[in-house]
Amino acid sequence: MAYASLQNFVSISALSPNITRPSVVGIIIGKTDARGFPDRKNVGSERFTFSFTIKDSPDHFINVSSWGKEEYIQGLCSHFRIGDCVIIENPLVAAKDPEKEDRFCPSTPSFYRLLVTEVHSTIRMCSDLDTETRLLPLFHIPVKDSRDFYTLGDITANGQSLDGNFINILAAVRSVSEPKYFTTSDGRKGQRLEIRLFDETLTSFPLICWDRETIQLVQPLTPRETVVFIVDARISFDTFRNSMVATVTSKTIITINPDTSEANQLFGYVRELSENGQLDEQETELSENECLESIGDVLTVSQAKAIAQESCDGFYGVTYGFITTLGLDSSISKVIRSRCARCKFQVSEEVGTCTNTGCPNQGQSLEVTAAFHLLVDISDHTGTLQTCSLSGSAAEKTLGCTSEEFIGLSERERTAMKWRFLLERCKIYLKVFPSSKRKNGMRVSVLSCTHADPVEVNQSMSALT
Repeated sequence: MAYASLQNFVSISALSPNITRPSVVGIIIGKTDARGFPDRKNVGSERFTFSFTIKDSPDHFINVSSWGKEEYIQGLCSHFRIGDCVIIENPLVAAKDPEKEDRFCPSTPSFYRLLVTEVHSTIRMCSDLDTETRLLPLFHIPVKDSRDFYTLGDITANGQSLDGNFINILAAVRSVSEPKYFTTSDGRKGQRLEIRLFDETLTSFPLICWDRETIQLVQPLTPRETVVFIVDARISFDTFRNSMVATVTSKTIITINPDTSEANQLFGYVRELSENGQLDEQETELSENECLESIGDVLTVSQAKAIAQESCDGFYGVTYGFITTLGLDSSISKVIRSRCARCKFQVSEEVGTCTNTGCPNQGQSLEVTAAFHLLVDISDHTGTLQTCSLSGSAAEKTLGCTSEEFIGLSERERTAMKWRFLLERCKIYLKVFPSSKRKNGMRVSVLSCTHADPVEVNQSMSALT
């Protein structure tokens, strides 16, 4: 592909149909897949198109589209991606139809749109270092007011009243799934990827991506370390999930790690949660919703350690082991944690207010919820998994009491509860997360723990040998 050196460009804000042979440079902030449509002029054939959005300053961006034969459109579309700096030579500057364009393309402040044709226009990668240095920071500036967004809690609270609306979302990435590929009834190939988002108000919310271009943009994102500002995500009510979901469409622009005070505040919240281990606890609570019956892999402790070292992904398993450390007779503060009822941030009741600067109830009187947070050791004949997390409802089901009921127990009753499990063979469902921050390279959450059936233990352990 040809490359262009620095030249005189027309800024997006100065574009008009009167300019002869304009050249425009910008960074691509959004892009759709190439698609085919029936050609009305040639029955039985298809015309192909794709579009993208470029930006050359914090406040100015414009939509670009191209129509043509499949070979030309597919070839042109494959030559660049979101985040690339490109030069567009001799596009047609056309007045846009706001009502029509804003339905299917990102809303732009420009009165025009650019049309690229095979005969008259050229799109080139920009290789000028100074131009790229000027353009690249624009990729992290949202195209709408950084204060104009819904929290995930707001979306859930508004419920079906938002169904079908396009809104802006500021959230952190909790997880990114693997793409799923499929073929439609008319033979077209498609793909789908789901991202789980979270913020100070909600621990998990789904974002669905269908376009290959969007999937290529978001699949490499690092969970727990990435914040996104999503402009014009479509909100709908998913009857199967019985909850609200967000979907990326051709109108949507995603800004990764936006350079805004709101995003920096959210990132600080995420970082503090991660450092305190509270993200792990939230992950455990989410994992508890997984169907335990779907977890069938029986593992020894040594096998779980080996898999964690070899894989960069989390995994589930069942182990028949012994609880060798269970500090139920420790001080209450080491067994039960207090959290802000609004943002779930760990707090001290003595302070009187939530210390999370991003909490919606910042400065107001503190409302607290209490939950188990236990660190247990699990051992079998092959080794020990140390400081495994047993918290939330999983701990309540294991111990047979709520955190409030536990607080009311005497020291003797707590000790008796401890010895009901300590050194007893248990059937333990686990989720294991590889972790570079832990000395043993892994984090383990207990999803369920019950006394094991001796017959089941014998059968399962025999199968492992």
